[in-house]
This record gives sequence, C-alpha cells and structure tokens, in this order.
Amino acid sequence: MTKKLEELFDIASQEENELHEPVPGVAAEVTGDALSNLEKIENALPSVRGLEASDLELDGLASKAETSFQDLMDLGMQVDSRFSGDIFSVASTMLNHAITAKTAKVNKKLKMIELQLKKAQLDQRIAKEQEKIENIPLGESGKALDRNELLRILSEKNTEE
Repeated sequence: MTKKLEELFDIASQEENELHEPVPGVAAEVTGDALSNLEKIENALPSVRGLEASDLELDGLASKAETSFQDLMDLGMQVDSRFSGDIFSVASTMLNHAITAKTAKVNKKLKMIELQLKKAQLDQRIAKEQEKIENIPLGESGKALDRNELLRILSEKNTEE
C-alpha cells in the first residue's frame, strides 16, 4: 500500500501494524480488570454518613443566629443611643452568621448534585466504552480484524460486484 493511501485513509503503515499486532480479548480483559479494581476501591471506601445531621445542625445554627439577631435588635432599640451602635453591629454579625450557615447548606447540596452528575457522566462513558468493545467486528476466525484482513474482505466484495 502506498504512503498516500495510508495518509488518505488514516491507516497505520505496515511496519507499525506488525509491531502492534492486536491480541484478541486483551482490551476486554483489561477493561474488566479495571472495572473490578474500581468496584473494590468503592467497596473499601466508607460510605458518607450524617449528611442529614449536618443539615439539621446548620439549620439550628441559622435559627439561633436569627433569634439572637432579633433579640439584639430589640435590645438596641431600648438602650441609650451611644450603646445601640455596638449592639446593632453585633446583631448584624449574627445575621451574617445565619446567612453563612444557610449558604453553606446550599453549597453542600450543590456540590453533592455536581458529584452525582459527574458520576452519572462517568458511568455513561464507561458504558459507551464497554459497548464499543463489545461491538468490535470479528473476522472469520473469531478474532479482531486487522487492516490487512479488512482490506482483503473489501477487495473480495469489489471483485464480486
């Protein structure tokens, strides 16, 4: 085969093809080993527990901060004006803590959703790669077709027509 045809069809040259002769079943075996190793790692990692408990804790902190804010605002309205500025400053800090607690809760949920989407995307990629491996065309001998075998089959079809 000429260099121009190899470049046109984006086919490896004969020398490269002989060096990298495909071994039947190796790709499926390697993928199977990788998947089994991944399953072992997932089983070894402890499952995440207490996600609901941390939500309750953040809700509790936010409600305490809101209650403290309201109490400090009421107190600031009842004291002398020279002391109310400091009380209002502390009250705004309490409100800031409440906002921070609620923001942390929302950020945690968004991070969990992001991780779930990444896992779904990874599962989809793995399924697609597995499908590619299962759909590898096999030759007459039951092994994967190499370039020469494929060209021989195509040339036989051209001569038949």
